[in-house]
Amino acid sequence: MTFGRVNPKFRLEDQGIKGLGNVSYNLMEPALIEAALKNGEGTLGNGGAFLCSTGKFTGRSPKDKHVVKTDSVVDSIWWENNAAMSPEGFDALYADMLAHMEGKDYHVQDLVGGADPAHSINVRMVTELAWHGLFIRHMLRRPERAALDNFVADFTVINCPSFQADPAKHDCRSETVIAMNFDKKMILIGGTEYAGENKKSVFTLLNYLLPEKGIMPMHCSANHAVGNPVDTAIFFGLSGTGKTTLSADPSRTLIGDDEHGWSDRGTFNFEGGCYAKTINLSPEAEPEIYATTSKFGTVIENMVYDEETFELDFEDSSLTENMRCAYPLEYISNASENAMGGHPKNVILLTCDAYGVLPPISRLTPAQAMYHFLSGFTSKTPGTERGVVEPTPTFSTCFGAPFMPRRPEAYGDLLREKIAKHGATCWLVNTGWTGGAFGTGSRMPIKATRALLTAALEGTLNTAEFRKDENFGFDVPVAVAGVDDKLLDPRQTWADGAAYDAQAAKLVQMFADNFEQYVPFIDDDVKAAAIG
Repeated sequence: MTFGRVNPKFRLEDQGIKGLGNVSYNLMEPALIEAALKNGEGTLGNGGAFLCSTGKFTGRSPKDKHVVKTDSVVDSIWWENNAAMSPEGFDALYADMLAHMEGKDYHVQDLVGGADPAHSINVRMVTELAWHGLFIRHMLRRPERAALDNFVADFTVINCPSFQADPAKHDCRSETVIAMNFDKKMILIGGTEYAGENKKSVFTLLNYLLPEKGIMPMHCSANHAVGNPVDTAIFFGLSGTGKTTLSADPSRTLIGDDEHGWSDRGTFNFEGGCYAKTINLSPEAEPEIYATTSKFGTVIENMVYDEETFELDFEDSSLTENMRCAYPLEYISNASENAMGGHPKNVILLTCDAYGVLPPISRLTPAQAMYHFLSGFTSKTPGTERGVVEPTPTFSTCFGAPFMPRRPEAYGDLLREKIAKHGATCWLVNTGWTGGAFGTGSRMPIKATRALLTAALEGTLNTAEFRKDENFGFDVPVAVAGVDDKLLDPRQTWADGAAYDAQAAKLVQMFADNFEQYVPFIDDDVKAAAIG
């Protein structure tokens, strides 16, 4: 039995997916919540939020992500970063997954990736869990209901958590699998209930498709000045660096919190919602994001709550540090209606430095910006990936290596060209530790970070006095109104200056060692900006 609104010429049967039980097409939020509750997938929380657990996996499984090695992509994929799967392995995986799905109920959502209609793609999501359908309705963009009557997908994603892959038969690493086949325009996900795999598989897809069109796909948040989309800012950064928090500025219009493109027309959001970490979320520091946790349809993942009152515990990380909420963009009062902006006036690279070495803000030349973009230095924060239990310093090129199918230089060159063409000012912002490394120092005060960003975005920071950082060579402001001068000079925040110097030397060497892999592919000015 099938029900819901769908193009009658583009049902699952028309795609060769047959023999399923009940199939719902494009149910809206109330019906999806009703189905999820009926199936015992979660609990209805305060305000109509949906409270659920992602089971065994509370983070992504990047090592289980595979690209099918076909002739059409063999020369364009960054294979050192993307695990290969043979076409034969994929075919066996697809056949076995469809056999596993027979007779079971599934939920289909026909959605769009990309707010700019000139560069968007149609994505069909087929999910075993009703709440995954709710999640992805928030995270991708919802077409007008009438458009569903003629919807045809460019790519299809099938997510079946109850299916377990066979590494020997399916040419994968484990029972958990994310397999991307660009030739067959199909993505298969099995063995994990973590909903973030859905959205990141589409992001990876766009990261492969868009550079060929001269569009820069970016793991960033974005906002613009109220009433002035020309004054756009983008915030690059991995999970835990503050992309969502810092872009949700009540004094600016939010374009989006995680995934964007930069085309010849400007900036556009890939998504239709936000996926925010909720650990230690407070109504004082982040009132708008906090408010979404008790709004109808918001998906609350892996949060402890009172079983009598359903009050959420934002401090209890016993399930995971990676507790999250997913909600539509319109739940943020200052969100852009069309999720589009101009060419970025300011490019901010966010990093979470667990060593306590980097200053809270630094101004970068275009060559330095490309250097730090390719380096992608940050610290993986607990829970974001399986096995991360404390901040772990890492280099993730382009601030998103797990989602980059192409070589880093493809993205670095595009970014550099666009920065040069449109005259963007570049900043490196450290939201990590100050006064010592993780375990000794403390996290950078968010009020100071916001004050520094406001000065940068309003242009007042450009008129400040700067000093040249001895370790990294970039410009660091000496004094900024509303910010303790001592905070701007990391060495002064340490009790032992010599210990800071040793830590800084260690980090500089880590940068230099990591960057060796890019030297054969970059221009001389970026080599000159290299550290060490």
